[in-house]
Amino acid sequence: MPTASLVAIDAGWPADVARWRRSVSELDAEVLVAPLDRETGWAAAANGAVQPARAEVVILFDPSVEAAGDVSGPLLEALKDPSIAVAGPFGVRGKGSLKEFAAHPGPEVDAIEGYCMAFRRADFLAVGGFDRRFRFYRIADIELSFKLRAKGDRRAVVVPVPVIKHEHRMWEATADAERQRLSRKNLYRFLDLWRDREDLLVERGEQSGKTQRDQQQAGKSGDPGPDAQGDQPASAGDRPGQ
Repeated sequence: MPTASLVAIDAGWPADVARWRRSVSELDAEVLVAPLDRETGWAAAANGAVQPARAEVVILFDPSVEAAGDVSGPLLEALKDPSIAVAGPFGVRGKGSLKEFAAHPGPEVDAIEGYCMAFRRADFLAVGGFDRRFRFYRIADIELSFKLRAKGDRRAVVVPVPVIKHEHRMWEATADAERQRLSRKNLYRFLDLWRDREDLLVERGEQSGKTQRDQQQAGKSGDPGPDAQGDQPASAGDRPGQ
């Protein structure tokens, strides 16, 4: 009985798929190829890879990423923690808002990038997978991470694994002006869905936790803290002599 399912998407690159089949032929795994039309969007193609898999945990690889050692072990171990919704080696955090994200070493992040991301298949199906409207790949991974995290108030964590990033085929094949247009379109779609959930930003939670700790410490020391009535800063209308 195979210990894992390996699924590749064939969207019109038979030579690439044949090369991949040869590279995994000696693994103890069920090998599946899901044929899709070349015009299939990125999100729909990724969904097509996850749906036929029969494993409890899915590790989604972008074709630009090469495994250079044990990738599955650390990711499977991380997902034994029920508080973790999604894990992978590349994470991002919002730069103070939902409008811009940047790479972050973690361990806790706002989202895991789609170069390599691991999640429970049941969770993925429960939230509807990737939003098929994301035909271009950018931000589709962030949107999925938010969906997975929002279901049960769970976390996204960076797990270092041995992978090598190569040239991203979709990025390189898309003209710069078109990249920018599609990226903006995806960002607007993401904001339409999640603009009211800035509470999912990790830094917001960290700042809130720090404020609570500061207030608790002030209470223990007898200091009422800056929120006490007597410590309120005076507004212009409150100043003596006004």
